[in-house]
Amino acid sequence: MAEPDTIDRIAPTRRPDARPVMYQRWRTLLFLHWELPAEVLARQLPPGLTLDTYEGRAFVGLVPFTMQGVRPAGLPAFSPVSDFHETNVRTYVHREGKDPGVWFFSLEAASRIAVRLARAWFKLPYHFARMEMTREGAWISYRSERRWPGPVPARCAVRCEPTGAAAASTPGTLQHFLMERYFLYTSHGGALWRGQVHHPPYQVRGAVVEGLDESLLAAAGLPRPAVAPLAHFSEGVDVDAFRLMRA
Repeated sequence: MAEPDTIDRIAPTRRPDARPVMYQRWRTLLFLHWELPAEVLARQLPPGLTLDTYEGRAFVGLVPFTMQGVRPAGLPAFSPVSDFHETNVRTYVHREGKDPGVWFFSLEAASRIAVRLARAWFKLPYHFARMEMTREGAWISYRSERRWPGPVPARCAVRCEPTGAAAASTPGTLQHFLMERYFLYTSHGGALWRGQVHHPPYQVRGAVVEGLDESLLAAAGLPRPAVAPLAHFSEGVDVDAFRLMRA
């Protein structure tokens, strides 16, 4: 029997009492998740973080989407550097039984500037990739191919058709566990750091997925199960990002 969930998953959804340092819009998000053995994911985490599980089950996620209007507070957006596609590979963590968040194994972005700034300022494992997203009727296609730095090959191609009505996730469900994450963690300088974002709850739909061809999980040292992924879709949220702080 799985242990009771004692982590507060509602408090992180509340807006922090601080000024944002950056604004972003996350759009056209496809969330793909596979269950993996907890020990496979846990051994890739830095000291200070614990793998977060849902009823004892651990998950790895692959999330392609589009970033729009990325800008520091006090400055206007500039489309050539503010709008770009992104794809991340992630799992879910907590710190000492609180602040459940995301640990990124890799992040692909179609902006050289964004990649260089994120690697330098936030020490996040960003990679520059050639990426595109297209819509054909109800279907949405995502493509990504990593250019630098390695390891390569690291690519993703998938198409989806969103299904059903959009609705916010119910606390306590697996969907809420996977979707509603407001902390991210990174490790650099011998220390663990935590970032925070705030946005309205995702309005989530199901999704039919076809043509999945990806090697991003393998590039991160993770096996991909042969089963089809759990798929969710959201048109997106507007995001306030807050200062990175030592955990």
